Amino acid sequence: MTENVLKQACYGDDAPIAAFATTPGSGALTLIRCTGKDSIKLVASVFSSAGLISAAGNTVVHGRVIRKSETPETIDEVLVSVFRAPKSYTGEDSLDICCHGGHAAGNAVMDVLRETGFRGALPGEFTFRAFMNGKLDLTKSESVMELVSAKTEAGRRRAVSRLSGSLEKEINEIKSLLVQVLASCEIYLDYSEDEVSADDNDEIEGILPNRSIALDALSRLKKLSASWKIERIYQEGVTIVIAGHSNAGKSSLFNLLLKEDRSIVTEIPGTTRDWIEALISIEGIPVRLFDTAGLRETSDTVEKIGVDRSLNLIKDADIVLYLIDGGHGITDKDSIEIKMWNVECKKTIFLWNKTDISPPPFPFPLDNIVPVCISAKNGTGINELRLAIIEAVQKYAECDSGFQLADNGFASLGTVRQKNLVEAACSSLDDVLSMAERRTPLDFIAPLLREAVNSLGEITGEVSTADILEEMFSKFCVGK
Repeated sequence: MTENVLKQACYGDDAPIAAFATTPGSGALTLIRCTGKDSIKLVASVFSSAGLISAAGNTVVHGRVIRKSETPETIDEVLVSVFRAPKSYTGEDSLDICCHGGHAAGNAVMDVLRETGFRGALPGEFTFRAFMNGKLDLTKSESVMELVSAKTEAGRRRAVSRLSGSLEKEINEIKSLLVQVLASCEIYLDYSEDEVSADDNDEIEGILPNRSIALDALSRLKKLSASWKIERIYQEGVTIVIAGHSNAGKSSLFNLLLKEDRSIVTEIPGTTRDWIEALISIEGIPVRLFDTAGLRETSDTVEKIGVDRSLNLIKDADIVLYLIDGGHGITDKDSIEIKMWNVECKKTIFLWNKTDISPPPFPFPLDNIVPVCISAKNGTGINELRLAIIEAVQKYAECDSGFQLADNGFASLGTVRQKNLVEAACSSLDDVLSMAERRTPLDFIAPLLREAVNSLGEITGEVSTADILEEMFSKFCVGK
């Protein structure tokens, strides 16, 4: 395509577009997705088999991509999957071209497609067209990228639930309840003055029609809003920092949880001078795990910087694993640190490490502390530690949401955009109920009900603007 055509690319047109659906590389196959006006006709013009132009939807045609020139050149032998409108992902005529793997073959086919009349797809443009053509609502569209970005099996299942329509169904049911309340208000407001006496007017101003329905809708909205904290955990994970004094076994524990030798382990204090990060999964929860420098006074400038960085990480962590060196027992510094961190706002799991050398004293000398006994060297107690982590994450999640991590039988929010709109609807409905209690006239209440309904409509895309849609879909990957 020429530069002028590329500059004109925008969401919302029906131009033929193409993009890699898989990343070209060392794999056996590369997939290129095509869609838009005349897309089948355009691909057929550079295809060896005449059967492509008349191929039925949901069929596969074998042939060669050919660059048309004075001396026609075969680019690659491919399989083309044909999808006829409206029975395709985008709702338009579409094709998936399966090329040989590697960089050269796929890029050469893409060059031919551009020469033929396709332009490169914008980020998320295939899913944008699916939304515009009524194939997906916005909640399902967003769940497509959630599915692509899922870090664990549990995250994948939750994204698939939204892709299957669980959130769309819940939003539409709540919106239907609010529409009932709004319709009842407008019926009252449509009474003429001749039909309503002064006494009736006083009664109408003090009543919110279908108040119980409004309360039910508010309860369901608040449950949806609370669900975001659980979903954020499954999407973004939690931050867990391993802390403790030098040679407590932090790096050994880091390697044990990671199941590989990532951190250097030696008997020399101060070996770890800066934090090291890795992503692991614990019972389906993504965990950003940090190994940190040992907490100790030091004259070494570099090590001191590492200790300061460790303290900052600990401060911002969702959960801290504090290791006590069982070989040395509880030091005065341990006692100070433990008392400082054993507060309600910080989720700290205390570990007695090197239990294979020395078990913890009984009773434990520090009040309200029951350490998890482990040996980072031989793996003893690792299952108990994983259970303690899950319990700590559960407490972290429950403090605002009230949900169990294992709960997956309810509709839940998948993006910050959805959360903000649900909260906006909650706020409007809270105001409606408060105004009704103050006997505010319905003509002041009805606009707030409409705001709540519109917020829910914006979640599914029933109410939307071009700017909002472009901002949302531009965050998708190319080829989706």
